[in-house]
Amino acid sequence: MITFQFLLTALVVVIAPGTGVIYTLAMGLGRGRGAALFAAAGCTLGILPALLAAILGVAAVLHTSAILFNIVKFAGVAYLLWMAWGAVRQTGALAVKPADGSADPMWRVAWRGLLINVLNPKLSIFFLALLPPFLSGDPTRATIEMASLGAVFMGMTFAVFAIYGLFAGAFRAWLLSSERAMAWLNRSFAAVFAALAGRLALERA
Repeated sequence: MITFQFLLTALVVVIAPGTGVIYTLAMGLGRGRGAALFAAAGCTLGILPALLAAILGVAAVLHTSAILFNIVKFAGVAYLLWMAWGAVRQTGALAVKPADGSADPMWRVAWRGLLINVLNPKLSIFFLALLPPFLSGDPTRATIEMASLGAVFMGMTFAVFAIYGLFAGAFRAWLLSSERAMAWLNRSFAAVFAALAGRLALERA
């Protein structure tokens, strides 16, 4: 059931900086407000497979299958490291630089955000742990209640990520005026994504 306790719990989870937040901030700083909104939308849509897995019970299978869990996990690790490397070279999706006409289309910005969450096996297990305590206890309504809670969580995710991204986009003009600041941010994004990849690699089912 959608209660104040659930909304507060979900808000705390969504606000906490994670891979999706960092990616959305990077898009706001590197590409502007429009890209930040597409990034937020992609990250939000990336939640849907994990939510469906939790509702259908697939998350429990993922949790008990070490091989399947590790396949998804290390695919996610490789993807985060690839994005970190692109930031180091200042040529990848996270690169903060002036527009030069070679930027990827917005659908790719959203697609990368989607992949960030799809390739995180912990997300489906997270929903399996987060949602059940807020159910009414009626087995016949469990599916619709989990879907409703998940939809609210996704809506909050998009709203909070969009705020993060729009806030970052507001500083883009100032950032582009300083080559030192751009270089520092590129290295910072690379370091953060490499650290997130390392943390994901250490996760266990």
